[in-house]
Amino acid sequence: MSFTVQTPQRPLPGAYLQTPAISRTQTSLPSQPAFNTGSSSSLARNVLQPSNQSLAQQSPQSGQQVRPGGEPLNPIERASKTINETLAQETRYPELDSYIGQGISSDYNVSGATAWAPFQKVKLYAIPDPIFEQYNRAQVSTMMGLFAELNHAWVTIDNALYIWDYMQPNPDLIGFEEQPNSITAVRMVVPRPGVFVSSISRLLVIATTAEIILVGLSVQNIPTGGRTVTLYQTGMSVPIKGMDVCVVEGSEATGRIFFSGKGDGDVHELTYQQEERWFQNRCAKTNHTTKGLSALAPSLPFGQKPQPDYITQMVIDDSRRLLYTLSLKSTIRTFHIKPNGGLDVVITKYLTETLSNIGHMTSPSELISPNMSIVSISSIPSQEASKLHIMATTSTGCRVFMSATSSYGSPITGSSNAPTSMQVQHVKFPPADSVPTQGSQQQNNMQMTTYSSNPGINTSSKALRPTRRAARYPPGYFFCFVSRAPQVAADSLFITAPDSGRIARPQESSQLSRFAELGVWLEIGGHVEDIGLVSAPFSAAPSPAGFGNELAVQYDKTSSEVAILTNSGIHTLRRRRLVDMFASCIRVVGREEGLEEEVKKFIRQYGRGETAATAVAVACGQGLDVTPDSRVGEIIDPEIVEHARKAFIDFGGRPQFNENLMADQSLLAIDMVRPSPRHDGLALYIARLVRSIWKAPIAIESVTPSGGLAVHPSISLDKLREIQRALAKLQEFLNNNRSFIDGLAGPEALGRVATKQEEVALQAEHRAIHSLVLLISNIVEGISFVLVLFDERIEEIVLSLANETRQQVRNMTFEGLFCTGSGKNLAKELVKAIVNRNIANGSNVDTVAEALRRRCGSFCSADDVIIFKAQEQLKKASEAGSASEFGRNLLNESLRLFKQVASSLSMDQLHWAVQQYVSTQFYAGAIELALSVAQEGDRGNRALSWIQDGRPEQVQEAQCILSKYNMTNNTEQDPRATVFEARRRCYNLVHQVITALDQSSNQPPDMISGQYATRRDEAYNVINTSDDEAFQTNLYDWYLSQNQSDRLLQVQSPYVATYLERKSSDNVQHADLLWEYYSNENRYHDAAVVQLALAKSAFPLPLDKRIEYLSRAKANASAYAPGVGRQPRQLLLHEVSDLLDVANIQDDLLQRLKTDPRGTPERKLEIANELDGPILSLTELYNRYADQASYFDVCILIYQAADHRNPGDIAQTWQNLLDATHRETVARGEPQPYEAIIEKVRSLGTRLNLSESTFPIPVLVPLLERYSFENQRGVGPPTWVMDLFLELQVPYESIFPVLEGMLYNTVAPFDGRNRRYIAADMLHLLQRWFHDSSRGGAKVFGGDANAAAISETLQLLQQTGLDAERMEECRALRVRIEHVLR
Repeated sequence: MSFTVQTPQRPLPGAYLQTPAISRTQTSLPSQPAFNTGSSSSLARNVLQPSNQSLAQQSPQSGQQVRPGGEPLNPIERASKTINETLAQETRYPELDSYIGQGISSDYNVSGATAWAPFQKVKLYAIPDPIFEQYNRAQVSTMMGLFAELNHAWVTIDNALYIWDYMQPNPDLIGFEEQPNSITAVRMVVPRPGVFVSSISRLLVIATTAEIILVGLSVQNIPTGGRTVTLYQTGMSVPIKGMDVCVVEGSEATGRIFFSGKGDGDVHELTYQQEERWFQNRCAKTNHTTKGLSALAPSLPFGQKPQPDYITQMVIDDSRRLLYTLSLKSTIRTFHIKPNGGLDVVITKYLTETLSNIGHMTSPSELISPNMSIVSISSIPSQEASKLHIMATTSTGCRVFMSATSSYGSPITGSSNAPTSMQVQHVKFPPADSVPTQGSQQQNNMQMTTYSSNPGINTSSKALRPTRRAARYPPGYFFCFVSRAPQVAADSLFITAPDSGRIARPQESSQLSRFAELGVWLEIGGHVEDIGLVSAPFSAAPSPAGFGNELAVQYDKTSSEVAILTNSGIHTLRRRRLVDMFASCIRVVGREEGLEEEVKKFIRQYGRGETAATAVAVACGQGLDVTPDSRVGEIIDPEIVEHARKAFIDFGGRPQFNENLMADQSLLAIDMVRPSPRHDGLALYIARLVRSIWKAPIAIESVTPSGGLAVHPSISLDKLREIQRALAKLQEFLNNNRSFIDGLAGPEALGRVATKQEEVALQAEHRAIHSLVLLISNIVEGISFVLVLFDERIEEIVLSLANETRQQVRNMTFEGLFCTGSGKNLAKELVKAIVNRNIANGSNVDTVAEALRRRCGSFCSADDVIIFKAQEQLKKASEAGSASEFGRNLLNESLRLFKQVASSLSMDQLHWAVQQYVSTQFYAGAIELALSVAQEGDRGNRALSWIQDGRPEQVQEAQCILSKYNMTNNTEQDPRATVFEARRRCYNLVHQVITALDQSSNQPPDMISGQYATRRDEAYNVINTSDDEAFQTNLYDWYLSQNQSDRLLQVQSPYVATYLERKSSDNVQHADLLWEYYSNENRYHDAAVVQLALAKSAFPLPLDKRIEYLSRAKANASAYAPGVGRQPRQLLLHEVSDLLDVANIQDDLLQRLKTDPRGTPERKLEIANELDGPILSLTELYNRYADQASYFDVCILIYQAADHRNPGDIAQTWQNLLDATHRETVARGEPQPYEAIIEKVRSLGTRLNLSESTFPIPVLVPLLERYSFENQRGVGPPTWVMDLFLELQVPYESIFPVLEGMLYNTVAPFDGRNRRYIAADMLHLLQRWFHDSSRGGAKVFGGDANAAAISETLQLLQQTGLDAERMEECRALRVRIEHVLR
């Protein structure tokens, strides 16, 4: 499979330039990597980086920073997420089994430079002179040893045992001399619970030549820091004569005691109990190896006596319930410690088998041969490794790691299962022969192999030969004592410790973590007698994953300390942490070039993130070193601190884009940026400081012996103070260096960026580091709060809480307190309980609150003090009664205080205050407080702008970086919506107040107090005078949701119109309310505008409703409106009228369609739906409906509305109209066709207002005359054509010329004798004209000239063939005209 790599036009930081291939030589890979790896490059790195990152850089910091619900993370949540990811990553530190796998190795970093030494000497404690005095009196034997965990040493001189505190300058000797036999072995064990009194925490098992004696030992701490030891006789002993006991071991988990001697080599158990029982003494011994009568049979002296092989060492692994023994002949036996008191041998591993196992892994070596022996064994508990069980050290200095398995070959996972076989898993060969000196370079040649030798591994080094004794302590501290010159009674000590940084950061992603160790040679100037672990056994985690992560606990736990007893004194050695090594390295550089080289070396070894974390730790005083007076103290050298500061700032790296997230188009550009290693190091340092408290509960409840409640801190208060001091130093460091750290430098840092990518990366860096800075402040304040809490009578405080709150206190962790809103709220509840308790005890609220504010200001600020005062005033007002003047004054004072801190009031506090105000009938105060809190929470009026923008649910955010790579923008929720939601919760409280107010008004009159009307007026005055437009909008929404729209029209507020204008764009009912509101306010022009908009809107309104709106709009536009000029009114009126005409035409089409018999019902319904809706254009009405349906009268109306003046089209349409009307009437059979024509023309004439263009008299008169002549001759009144026009009040002057032209021009069919029809209509017209013009004293026909011309025309009419009656009428009319002219 191949992949095509597409390179963007501009290089992206953080891209994978090369991806290393999987090694072909590696035969096996882990089923699951121990931890994830990330990108290997960063911006502006001066050092070539390996392909993998340190733990500090492996946590994924880029990606979408949102809550599960989709909301963006706030800074504290983001920082909390970072700390949780960092802590989770630290738990993924490789298991011991993952880097000590099948094979061999010889990887050491042995340097003569003390800066890199894993351990350092702390102090040499001399053996007291009285011991030497007693030693010189010894007659038989002496032994020496350590009780290291108690800081005590012991010596046996013949039959006496002496114990002393080696840390004291002149210690007192504690002696045990009450028995006469020589002591052969001494061991301190943990007793079985319930056998002795609680003060006896340990037992001394003292083996002599005749018996084993149990001595009780109690330990008390003394104020000066040491311990005192007291011995008690227990009266328990068991005879062991002839056994020569040399080895004793005890189980800490069960209290069982095992021993063995040189006489038989068997494993015995010393049993002990509180009282004697039948057939069972208080103390007895049991042989678990040779059982039954064979244990009592004497050995016969026949034959050759075999070479004795006895047990030289016992080791107990309580985690697996296993006992390991090592014999003189290097045989390792494994015993299973059974819960019922049994002990079974399950594995016997002879040296030959061990050599055979190793032979499969490496070529023959003189270090692994039958001539060698195993000098010591050390158990590896199951918490440290799941596969490895034991480590054996050979006389040649090789370490052999073995694992025990069950019969099926699977590792032992539980303590109840016994293993059946043991195999060698790994061999660690000694370092190079040459002992490094000061300044020598590190030796680093390590390679993992599988069942084959590797020439790169040194398998022949004699550096640790001969090894006399060795010891191993978790997580891998190895102490090897080499006797180079037997003639000199002095051992050389070789110490190694895991190089945790390199183990966590392997050099190649395809390989397992390497078994990397730091080593050092120490000369101790004496013969080693014993070694012991002074400090508690190391454990960074309870399981193998993360167990050995020393880096994670270097600031949380004290360093491991080991005591070594020699014949010259007791040496104490301290484990040096990585932070101590870094401080030592930069101490000796002396100049800038040297600092850079050391830091680069550190980066190569441990990664840039780990280096940044270590540097900031040194800069904050975490580095420790042994002082000249042999004390361990902080490194406060200003030069070292300054070097660390520069290392953190100059070598912290830069943020980079995560190229792998480019394909996710839902991410913002800033979420694709991975913060710098400096940020990762800072997060790592913080996480390591708080790791022990992060998930721990704040308090633990218990029951006292008397049955009372006891509340204790889960973490000691001294530990909390220690963490707080460290974080305060970090806080101070960041504040002092703010201007030098990218991400904290502020806006001026943007001036140093060159590209948009760098700008976005810097913004992401600022967001990430600023979040951590805020978290530091929260943690410091939170710890102060916890300290304050436990300074008080916390039991009384907890008991005063509600059950639900008390349960929250039980469940609250430090993380929840530091990082969550619920934690803050719970803290405020506790602060409130503290204040209330102190007030109840007579303390002043100001004094108590000020003390709280001074120690933990974020939990009890100055605003909190005012809130407490306001709540106190309100409670007093409730007690005094709201009807009294004193009570009202207290209410007003509480309101004033609440408003003063409105921005700090929580929703719960506001809700409580409003409820109290309503209960005291202080409605105006409740409303005013809720509105104040709403406004203070949104002083920028972002909620209002969101409302004005139409309440968008999402907002588009440009992604400049993405656009370069053809990636689309993504959406995020508009943050203003969240702001409005916060306001809305306050407004809901106002609604509740109004509801309570209205309910009071609904009570019977006799139950309403006389002050009710005043309080109601006060409340509504606050509502109506509020300038919070967002509130007014929300209030009006609530009115409408309650079906109280009439209430909205009664409100006298300028915001009503604005609200309805905004709402009317998407709701017709709101638009109706708007024009009604305008009409009520006499704003007729505005009402007409709204009605016109409704008529033109896309709302699903029927056509008749739109016509109604237009009719109302026409009426309102015609009315006088104050403040509106004549021209705007005329323009509006014209627009309304035109649209009304079109709407009427559309309605005509709709009504015509409904009665049209043509077409299918489905088609008619479809067309009706199209027409019964929005008003269409005239073009659509004509082309799609009127013309196609042959509705010629509608076509003429469209001509009129469209101002279409083409005479031909108009004439033809009129002709078509007449023809169609005639045909339809004839087809129906009624009425008479001419009657239908008259009605049609009369209707159109009226609607067309006798328009000259669409109702042309010169065209219509001939058309109708011809129609009457051709179709209705003799059917109706002979003059119905003229009567029609005169009924329409067409001027005589318009009709007469048309008829005169028809008469003179002999238009067909009015030629010849047919001219008499035109003459008859002319005569009728002139008679009516004469009659109408002669009334009122006006001039006939408008003037003498017209009368003379008409007289002549009458003369001509007499020649057209009129019948006798009309001829007589014509002469009579002419005579009357002539008479008038005279």
